[in-house]
Amino acid sequence: MGYNKERKVKGRKQKVEDRGIYYYAQNNEFSKKNNEIPKEFENKIICEDSEEFLKKLPDNCIDLIFTSPPYNFGLDYENHKDGTNWNDYFDKLLRVFKECIRVVKYGGRIIVNVQPLFSDYIPIHHIISNFFMKNKMIWRNEILWEKNNYNCKYTAWGSWKSPSNPYMKYTWEFLEVFSKGDLKHTGESKNADITGDEFKAWVLAKWSIAPEKKMKDFGHPAMFPENLADRTLKLFSFKGDIILDPFNGVGTTTKVAKQLGRRYIGIDTSEEYCKKAEKRIKEII
Repeated sequence: MGYNKERKVKGRKQKVEDRGIYYYAQNNEFSKKNNEIPKEFENKIICEDSEEFLKKLPDNCIDLIFTSPPYNFGLDYENHKDGTNWNDYFDKLLRVFKECIRVVKYGGRIIVNVQPLFSDYIPIHHIISNFFMKNKMIWRNEILWEKNNYNCKYTAWGSWKSPSNPYMKYTWEFLEVFSKGDLKHTGESKNADITGDEFKAWVLAKWSIAPEKKMKDFGHPAMFPENLADRTLKLFSFKGDIILDPFNGVGTTTKVAKQLGRRYIGIDTSEEYCKKAEKRIKEII
């Protein structure tokens, strides 16, 4: 008996229904009525606190949120203290994400790029995922962003050649992907700009993409590469969709959104980062 035949589940669809698909997200109170983004905010870089600005937006007005929040590793961000008490960090972060859930459309997506802080034994990706599921968002998948970062191939902490306290090292980060209310995001097929080859390659949930190499040029310690944003936006949104990044930094998400014919809103508290984000958009030919 071959492996595939052995693993085949008879009556799979019915068994899925019997188990209860995304049971944790059922009985939500999300409105199915989507709204337009106010024109004064469309295609803008906003220099404000995300939590406060998001309160200005109507419910169900954003198609896709793609962001990477501050790591809380102790990095040198401009105008942001990184490395605060974990209670304070999550209290603020989850208030922002609560607003994100409100403003994303029914059928819209929220995608969070995050890396756990292994030295503190804080599984940030699990904590964030648990928050979204408790708030009735559908966990649709998790993508491994393989950075092929061989600098981590050493033993910095933990026991050496002993099971007493081995410390694990990782070469990847996570993209946690959630949907609001429905897995299907409505859009016209003519506005899908992903190719067949791209689709086949990218639905394999391990993306091998080199880290951003120009962070010093932009003065930002934790940028993700444009290629990561390009794949994410083409796989999960249509041309013309409104894309939001509430931790926009120097504007990789908003730049790629502009390049791909999406509308955008980028928010950051740093005036310096916002100016750089606007400059990158202006440089698009």
